[in-house]
Amino acid sequence: KGKSRERNVLIFDLGGGTFDVSILTIEDGIFEVKATAGDTHLGGEDFDNRLVSHFVEEFKRKHKKDISQNKRALRRLRTACERAKRTLSSSSQASIEIDSLFEGIDFYTSITRARFEEMCSDLFRGTLEPVEKSLRDAKMDKAQIHDVVLVGGSTRIPKVQKLLQDFFNGRELNKSINPDEAVAYGAAIQAAILSGDKSENVQDLLLLDVAPL
Repeated sequence: KGKSRERNVLIFDLGGGTFDVSILTIEDGIFEVKATAGDTHLGGEDFDNRLVSHFVEEFKRKHKKDISQNKRALRRLRTACERAKRTLSSSSQASIEIDSLFEGIDFYTSITRARFEEMCSDLFRGTLEPVEKSLRDAKMDKAQIHDVVLVGGSTRIPKVQKLLQDFFNGRELNKSINPDEAVAYGAAIQAAILSGDKSENVQDLLLLDVAPL
């Protein structure tokens, strides 16, 4: 082994409102940030917005009423959409049931995972651009990445995982840590790296995070 345990790690962090990709090289517990890319205007909220628009249109079709100017109805619809989105990560269909959504009208409907994926397909595909850019900036080929780590609640979406997995030629993605906890880890790691902190804790944390046992 000429190289001493050097690992290249790609962190794919898709949160509620922002999206970040980082490539780090870890060698003997020392990290070097090779590249970062992302989209400060892409996240889970965008997927919610697509669902909300879809159901506003559906309500208009079914009941000939426009709820888009009613803040309370929109807020209730958005909450139901967020819940449906989470359900679609584990089920192929989700139902929306809101009593008296607007002018006393109950709104009962459903959406399939396939339809959700279709309405967000451009956003999902768009997550690969920063991945490609960070690889270019790090002057690495995707085959040189040892670990792909998912961070952020939106990485639970199966289509996002599938696109990333296909991009990395079917390799396993590291999902060993709870995506919501990982946000805190990720933030701590990034902050420590950027401030040059090489303390034991940070090393152990990151290695625990990315090295498959």
